[in-house]
Amino acid sequence: MSKAIIIEQTGGPEQLKLVDVTVGEPGAGEIRIRHKAIGLNYIDVYQRTGLYAFAMPLTMGMEGSGIVEAVGAGVTHLQVGDRAAYAANPPGSYCEVRVMPAKNVCKLPDAISFETGAAMMLKGLTAQYLLKKTLPVGGLQAGDFVLFHAAAGGVGLIACQWAKALGLQLIGTAGSDAKCALAKELGAAYTINYSKEDFLPRVKEITGGKGVKVVYDSVGKDTWDKSLDCLQPFGLMASFGNASGPVAPFAPGILGGKGSIYVTRQTLFTHIATRESNQAMADDLFEAVTSGKVTIRIDQRYPLAEVQQAHRDLEARKTTGCTILTL
Repeated sequence: MSKAIIIEQTGGPEQLKLVDVTVGEPGAGEIRIRHKAIGLNYIDVYQRTGLYAFAMPLTMGMEGSGIVEAVGAGVTHLQVGDRAAYAANPPGSYCEVRVMPAKNVCKLPDAISFETGAAMMLKGLTAQYLLKKTLPVGGLQAGDFVLFHAAAGGVGLIACQWAKALGLQLIGTAGSDAKCALAKELGAAYTINYSKEDFLPRVKEITGGKGVKVVYDSVGKDTWDKSLDCLQPFGLMASFGNASGPVAPFAPGILGGKGSIYVTRQTLFTHIATRESNQAMADDLFEAVTSGKVTIRIDQRYPLAEVQQAHRDLEARKTTGCTILTL
């Protein structure tokens, strides 16, 4: 038996229920893992509210770390007793024990704690594919400007550090002076408090009127239009979330008038669709963390039973850095 958090219908945090579930044996290509810590991510909110549709009832959660308890047929990269961490579909990490596909589960280096492993996988792999694989025409070189919205969030703080290590000038936006200070402390070259000033003219000022090569945006509706205007000709608008709501439909013709710019909507699960790509990205992330280039900040911890409050705080933008659920 395992404690787990499920929803039986979409809605607010009150839909999150703590229940007992039966956990069986892993089948071919699966493992059973006993969690030590669980990651909280904004994608969990999208699933809970129904923005991303799933069959009900749904066990929540996309990220966790723990000990491998059992291994199914055909799994060769993991063994019983291995320390492991993952970001993976299908959801189901909000629990003590689960059976899950093995392909997205990676051995966790001994130098990285279970709490850090649970906090870093989804957000760290997201920062990895954004900065290393989601690139404008000609790529990014040291000294280039990029704009990163929600820079004090879990993905944002990892991206601030990694961008600095790559020599990029990251302009980070956040909703308070304290969050801006945190992003600046962790590597942002410039910060903009969007609750006090319009980020578009400030970006143009910082870049000498040229704009940025790429915008990385998990906010969505509220930042979309002005973000397009922050781009240089042939720049890239990389959307990877909808924290303020989904972007409204738009006419592709506007992209030509704004400088023949590009638009892409990214999701981590395309990038980690194979075990090989997942492992390669995870190895890059593990190296960034163990070398000290990236520090994973865990600013909030909630017991699994208090997951409703964790969701409320996340949606109210009361959190910074990473948040984990403890067992």
